[in-house]
Amino acid sequence: MRVTGIAVIATMAAGCAGTGRAAPPASGAVGGGESATSVSPAESASPAVTSAETTKPETAKPGTAKPAGVEAVLASMSLEEKVGQLFMPVLYGQAADTVSGENQARFGVDTPAKMVARYRPGGVILFPWAGNVKNVRQVVALTNGLQKASPEIPLLIGADQENGQVSRLAPLVTNLPGASVIGSTGDSSLARRAAEVTGSELRVLGINLDFAPVADVNINPRNPVIGPRAYGSDPNKVAPMVAAAVRGFHDAGIAATAKHFPGHGDTNVDSHTGLPVIKHSLSQWKRLDAPPFAAAIGKDVDAIMSAHVVMPKLDPSGDPATLSRPILTGLLREKLGFDGVISTDALDMAGVRKRYGDGEVAVRAIQAGVDLLLMPPDYREARGALLAAVKSGKISEARLDQSVRRLLKLKAARGLLERAPVADPAKAERVLRSAGHLKVARLINSRAR
Repeated sequence: MRVTGIAVIATMAAGCAGTGRAAPPASGAVGGGESATSVSPAESASPAVTSAETTKPETAKPGTAKPAGVEAVLASMSLEEKVGQLFMPVLYGQAADTVSGENQARFGVDTPAKMVARYRPGGVILFPWAGNVKNVRQVVALTNGLQKASPEIPLLIGADQENGQVSRLAPLVTNLPGASVIGSTGDSSLARRAAEVTGSELRVLGINLDFAPVADVNINPRNPVIGPRAYGSDPNKVAPMVAAAVRGFHDAGIAATAKHFPGHGDTNVDSHTGLPVIKHSLSQWKRLDAPPFAAAIGKDVDAIMSAHVVMPKLDPSGDPATLSRPILTGLLREKLGFDGVISTDALDMAGVRKRYGDGEVAVRAIQAGVDLLLMPPDYREARGALLAAVKSGKISEARLDQSVRRLLKLKAARGLLERAPVADPAKAERVLRSAGHLKVARLINSRAR
């Protein structure tokens, strides 16, 4: 799979990017290790993070006996449980047992733990504006409490931690520079080191998936939403940075997400508030937008996030890429050979809600090739629409199983399928903003140009 993705892009190139209640969120071939692709001299000479600061996956304590293996778990699940796996909502409150009117209004239950127990989502995503991020011990208690509420299948607990402009865990984590600063160094080993620092800090907080790195090529200087979030404007320089970042997250035992497919770099409209249109031809897309995503696939990236952008020369329907089968299945799955998890960008963003209601958006996204529905604005409507679609045959059970299987494989690859690691607050306090991590931040800033 790794070789296929890169080989396809090489052939193609030769022939020819949620709002919530506050700040807008930015938002693999799932594999278990490093690519066989050769490492650059810079990466070889500059290890990611010293072992003292690296947080490797911990062995979880034995729990209740459950079916072993992806296929056994899949076979044991009800239809409702399978549909639940497709969702990653925002839950409100500082702790798993925090009572919130927002939870009651959105889910019909008053605490995050009750939501997880009732609906069995595949994961949750944390945000400061949802009351999820206050201090280190609070976040650890929250993630442990959420996992305790999901004893059958552990949760993906995600964060939108790109660093720089998008830093949802600030000021708890090391203040690392954003992608554009790292890109300016020209040294991809620094992208790897930054990602490992971030991944190790997320992991000790109980977070196991990061919606990073940004794989967009920021070729439009008026881009209002990507800009410094990208490693740069040259796809041939961005691609190795993205590949190195994926390796860094994997070094730390964290799932990585390349975003925003098929590319959000040439827009002058923010997809949080509108629907951007990018007029790249197929040959331009192959040359300008595709290489960083192919590079991420070459490093076994766990997930790829869709963009709420229209590319009429790739799909003339007028639908955003999030709802486009020609783009997500045709280009990403079939041309680039990606069989990992496809996540939507936040479904509360205006760019994906222009043409369809929230229930129809969820159904169309799955039909297009999506596996993970991020932050649906009306969870119960979206869930009900998907259940109805499967029961009516509009979405086949085989298609549903494809997505659930990919999500379970991701969890298995990151050691999360049978039981979730329990985060240790004392360890988190030692690792976060440690001297070694601060040294990495200073090093990157010193080499920025």
